Amino acid sequence: MSPALSTVDVVVVGAGQGGLSAAHFLDRAGLAPGRGYVVLDADDAPGGAWRHRWPGLVMARVNGVHDLPGYPLGAVDPRAPVREVVPAYFAEYERRLGHPVRRPVAVHAVHAAGARLLVESTAGSFAARAVVNATGTWTRPFWPSYPGAGTFGGRQLHTADYAGPQEFTGQHVVVVGGGISAVQHLAELAGAGVGTTWVTRREPEFREEFDVEARRAAVEVVARRVARGEPPGSVVSATGLALTPEVAALRDRGVLKRHPPFARLTPDGVQWADGSTQRADAVLWATGFRPALDHLRPLRLREPGGGILVDGTRVVREPRLHLVGYGPSASTVGASRAAREAVREVLAGR
Repeated sequence: MSPALSTVDVVVVGAGQGGLSAAHFLDRAGLAPGRGYVVLDADDAPGGAWRHRWPGLVMARVNGVHDLPGYPLGAVDPRAPVREVVPAYFAEYERRLGHPVRRPVAVHAVHAAGARLLVESTAGSFAARAVVNATGTWTRPFWPSYPGAGTFGGRQLHTADYAGPQEFTGQHVVVVGGGISAVQHLAELAGAGVGTTWVTRREPEFREEFDVEARRAAVEVVARRVARGEPPGSVVSATGLALTPEVAALRDRGVLKRHPPFARLTPDGVQWADGSTQRADAVLWATGFRPALDHLRPLRLREPGGGILVDGTRVVREPRLHLVGYGPSASTVGASRAAREAVREVLAGR
């Protein structure tokens, strides 16, 4: 028996910040849940990527969780784990606003099918006039390729797998990556007495102030990359690292002593080009994520530069597709704003 085919005006893929925001604006525009729009989410519960963060990441350490439209988060305990606070907030948001999120539903592919886009999923296929894609990055961790990776006798894990410092008691961990997650891992590991070595591609740039203008400038850097059809690039390359009191203390203690990239992994650690080595029990790759867009491959959206060219949120090569949380909108506040823009463009094309 062939999978069921449903006709719907708009399919929203993903129920994180961007997807829920898009659902809110579609609902406000008068589109009815079901025939007007559907939200498909691959997770089995609300919360998006937040529900998968490591237990030690508390609200005080995140860059900020922007309010979803129409229902603010309100005051929270800064010591509370993000993986508990945000999923509970998203769940309450869905309940209060009646968003019909269908889960767990994985989208396998999106094809052009005449006047509509065909969205193939584990819940059947949907013929949609427009698709708002808000799948984020968490399911696509980036693992660099290094010589000798297969010979290393210790453990290799990514930020997406990290569960806390208790796994590494009495060990030495090489943390690779120049972003906020790497610094947070180093803080947790050092605080638990775990030996660490920090490796980054470039010298870290610490910023004592990161005001609104600095944030806008960082977003503009990413926007220019996307406008050239290039991949968005890492956020930290555009923003630098905030020099909070905690980070300053880590730097003063020598925890944030930066080492350049090593040349290879060895059976018992890592080795630099000059022959120097560091014994390691584990390598923690805090090397970021890439946009989770594999299901869009049938649409052939990539530009020669490797990125996807968008005008606002509309994909230039496929105007019926809107990307929310891609490039300059890859933040909680950016995703909500992009969702509003995407819905405005979808409605204008009716």
